[in-house]
Amino acid sequence: MSDPVKEFEPVEGEEVVESRIYVASQWKLMWWRFTKHKMAVASGIVLLLLFLLAIFCEFFSVYDPNTYDSKYSYMPPQRIRFFGGPGPFRPYVYGFTLKLDPETLRKRYVIDTAKVYPVRILARGEAYKLWGLWTVHRRLIGVGEGHLFLLGTDRLGRDLFSRILYGARISMSIGLIGVFLSMVLGVVIGGLSGYVGGILDRVVQRVIEVLRCVPTIPLWMALSAALPAHWPPLRVYFAITLILSFVSWTGLARVVRSKFLSLREEDFVLAARLIGAGKMRIVLRHMVPSFLSYIIASVTLSIPHMILGETSLSFLGIGLRAPIVSWGVLLQEAQNVRTVTVTPWLLIPGLFVIVTVLAYNFLGDGLRDAADPYGQ
Repeated sequence: MSDPVKEFEPVEGEEVVESRIYVASQWKLMWWRFTKHKMAVASGIVLLLLFLLAIFCEFFSVYDPNTYDSKYSYMPPQRIRFFGGPGPFRPYVYGFTLKLDPETLRKRYVIDTAKVYPVRILARGEAYKLWGLWTVHRRLIGVGEGHLFLLGTDRLGRDLFSRILYGARISMSIGLIGVFLSMVLGVVIGGLSGYVGGILDRVVQRVIEVLRCVPTIPLWMALSAALPAHWPPLRVYFAITLILSFVSWTGLARVVRSKFLSLREEDFVLAARLIGAGKMRIVLRHMVPSFLSYIIASVTLSIPHMILGETSLSFLGIGLRAPIVSWGVLLQEAQNVRTVTVTPWLLIPGLFVIVTVLAYNFLGDGLRDAADPYGQ
């Protein structure tokens, strides 16, 4: 007969696990909860790959984004093949022959099996500046002869794959920079509003209400139209980032204010006030870290809105403009139904936007669940 006392004795492995949980830091507990969210982990890997492509877009792209050849305008994507080529398992692509439809005079590209172009790894090609610092001649893939258009070309014969990679650098960085600026504005303004209270709180809340009542797209259009047309592309890029930050800080400021209203009477805040700490020090060094995990999750969920905002502005023609390459600028090519039906590959930048936004949303959900102190 089994001893009933031994049935309730903890197993040695369970004691080790419990002891690890008791002594673990808050960040380690968050990491353990986060790794249980498989979709969030997979989304984080996808975002890391996208950032890797964006950071080293010069190396991963096949051509310079502004290199054009009108002979290859609206050329369909070329498929990389592995069998039946110049060697066993050696990748290659077929060339195309341009033909005109005698009735509609529309260009038609027909696969020419007589033109075989081997795809080379670390191929030597046109020189480029990596991050504008080092001159490099090697790219990840390329062809010695002919052309390699993995995702087709646009109306000027520019490689769409290379332009998407360069556009990723702009579209994804504008999300990070914009959210960072809006986070600083939201935390500082919302924190002071909730901690100080009084007239400052009422003024800040009325300003937030006014900004949130204005329709977003007309406000973006008005602020973007105020930019001088003669500004260089880099200045326009930073101006659009500031505009997106200016209209996006109000939501986080409201959340921070509500948190500070409940935290300003806590004992650790009173202790910091008694030792003579200033208001900004109490806000930034004591109150903000107490719910920093929530801010991280909120910021992660805000980045997709920044990316969609830039894409919408550029798509409407009031955001970034050529020669800057972003996903919104690339989608301007697909504004009419005829282009979409004849050249559907011009919508591929929109697919990158969808994947990026979904990945950020899943990652934000995982971080929010991990940051929940009452989560399981």
